[in-house]
Amino acid sequence: MNPVNITETQILNALRTVPDPDLGKDLVTLNMIKNIKICEGNVAFVVELTTPACPMKAKIEADCRAAVGAIEGVTHIKIELTANVVARRPQGGKVIPKVKHVIAVASGKGGVGKSTVTANLAIALAQAGAKVGILDADVYGPTIPMLLGLEDETLEQIAERQADGNVIPKIAPAERHGVSCVSVGFLVEPGQPLVMRGPMLGKFVNQLIGDVAWGELDYLLVDMPPGTGDTTISLVDAIPLSGAVIVMTPQDVAASIAVKSLKAFQKLNVPILGIIENMAYFIAPDTGNTYYIFGRGGGMEAAEGLQVPFLGRIPLEIATREASDCGEPVLVSDPESIQAKTFHEVAGKLAQQISIQSRKFRPLNVM
Repeated sequence: MNPVNITETQILNALRTVPDPDLGKDLVTLNMIKNIKICEGNVAFVVELTTPACPMKAKIEADCRAAVGAIEGVTHIKIELTANVVARRPQGGKVIPKVKHVIAVASGKGGVGKSTVTANLAIALAQAGAKVGILDADVYGPTIPMLLGLEDETLEQIAERQADGNVIPKIAPAERHGVSCVSVGFLVEPGQPLVMRGPMLGKFVNQLIGDVAWGELDYLLVDMPPGTGDTTISLVDAIPLSGAVIVMTPQDVAASIAVKSLKAFQKLNVPILGIIENMAYFIAPDTGNTYYIFGRGGGMEAAEGLQVPFLGRIPLEIATREASDCGEPVLVSDPESIQAKTFHEVAGKLAQQISIQSRKFRPLNVM
């Protein structure tokens, strides 16, 4: 019996039946299928995802395997999953060279754990394989250095060669847990406040953005100060944000304030990537009982009411506080914990929303 002659066209036609669950088009149209190889009944190809943190990668791989496996004569399938984060290029602001996405992490009020969420999301994305940085722009209470164990770090100046051949001085970001970081906290004495008026804040934020040699980054998370003041406006004016994430706690008063922050970004034409509910519940370690200390469901209700994505609930855990105080976030100190797994899930959903937003600004054939 003669072996069946399998063609690349057959493979592509089969994969045209496999949609990306988030982008709503098939993998071939989205140019996500690469490097098809066929040897008798053996088929190998690459699926290039839009983010290494894709929460749907297992389903996409299974769907591809099922589609190609239905072709007569295919006996073995090898699929390699890679990722290429697509840069968003909207109009306005100054694009940071080599940084594909800038995401503001904001809150309506202080005390909701925004900086802790920022640090852990950044590490989760880095652990998934993305190139990640944090710009700590919380000028009134920079805590990222403490959370990442960088309190004693000093920033160095380096010479960076520009595209036109000129060499200019830049600040080299610190690095910890696979995340590049620049913070206002590196630039002031420990325990000293940063006292600035509005115009000075704007200039200061612009310097933090423009004077840093970030290198190639998929995601730059910006830890914003609480509220919607001068720093927020300056950041939006300075660079094109891929979107904003709002961190809130479940109680009604926190939700109402968070909604104001969310609406402020919408008025500034910044896409809302989602709401994260922090300190959502507490599981007692001795009894296993769940307690909703700050109320229940406020984040999801706010997301549904405003028709924006709900990225998930993060529980209140003593281990997270202890790990943060030691400069070893829970994703590093206890990677198998429920808390760490939750951060990975939320980071995946965030990356998912960034990919969806980026498609609105680029044609399908541009990767």
